Amino acid sequence: MPLPNPVERKKLHDRNIHCEGFKRADGLYDIEARLVDIRTFDCSYDEEHRGGLIKAGEPVHDIYLRVTLDLRFEIQDVYAASDATPFNVCPKATSAMKALVGLRIGSGWVREAKQRIGTDISCTHLMDLLRPIATTAYQTMYAEIEEKARKKPNRGKPAIIGTCLAMAADGDVVMKRWPQFYEKNDETQSEPTD
Repeated sequence: MPLPNPVERKKLHDRNIHCEGFKRADGLYDIEARLVDIRTFDCSYDEEHRGGLIKAGEPVHDIYLRVTLDLRFEIQDVYAASDATPFNVCPKATSAMKALVGLRIGSGWVREAKQRIGTDISCTHLMDLLRPIATTAYQTMYAEIEEKARKKPNRGKPAIIGTCLAMAADGDVVMKRWPQFYEKNDETQSEPTD
């Protein structure tokens, strides 16, 4: 179902974040993200901004981030590149992303990434790609993770339970897929009285 029709408006900015997940021949996974910002109008700046003008339709940002992971979500390698940035110095921030190697994607990992890569050497937009990279990694690797978990005689509770409406511990999806982890909600709705 699409969004309702908006009031009359004029588009000024387009941000496109595209993520892809790949299984490599060596058993690791590559998660790639690209962020492109484009404005619909010419942007006049000072000379530090690419000579003072970024024309309508030209990317303000066109940046890439590839994170290589193992099945435990531990980062094995990182590669970042910047094809378009507002300042000539911005591409230097790509090398700072190597500090993510060894970090494990999971609870609190973005906070840890920000501690490893200070704001004075990082790129806001590369850092913005960390969350969609994490969710793309999960989507990419989920089938293999779930298959391995199914084979364990005493599997633990799937981490996805309790993360959203569909995966509520007391919901139909959990009851059907993982009945051993279903948690019946004992709250009963009382009938209104007259």
